[in-house]
Amino acid sequence: KKYLALAVLLCGLLSLSNASCEQQKIKNDKYLPPCQDDMDKTWHAVGSTWRNSKCMNCNCRSCSDMYSTPIRFPNDCVKVFDPEACAYVVHKRDDPSVLCPVMGSFPHSMYQI
Repeated sequence: KKYLALAVLLCGLLSLSNASCEQQKIKNDKYLPPCQDDMDKTWHAVGSTWRNSKCMNCNCRSCSDMYSTPIRFPNDCVKVFDPEACAYVVHKRDDPSVLCPVMGSFPHSMYQI
């Protein structure tokens, strides 16, 4: 009889409570801690994207090179990296104003930060 009375009492109390639980998506990332770019040691908000000083496009999960390295071009040409444009320029060794054709390039891979 004691267990029956306890069960009836608990069922009655449950019906009096108004508890609920729901999960919500985070709508505002400003409450999440920022992440740090390992190359530049700069801090960035979660959800943002940036380009660091090594010409990498980054977010809080990873960075990836945004350029490829020329590997097949004429022997009388040279490749030079332009850090302002984040790209290689291939030109004649003796005349930088003459651009050379590139027949192949090597894409860089992603790395995790």
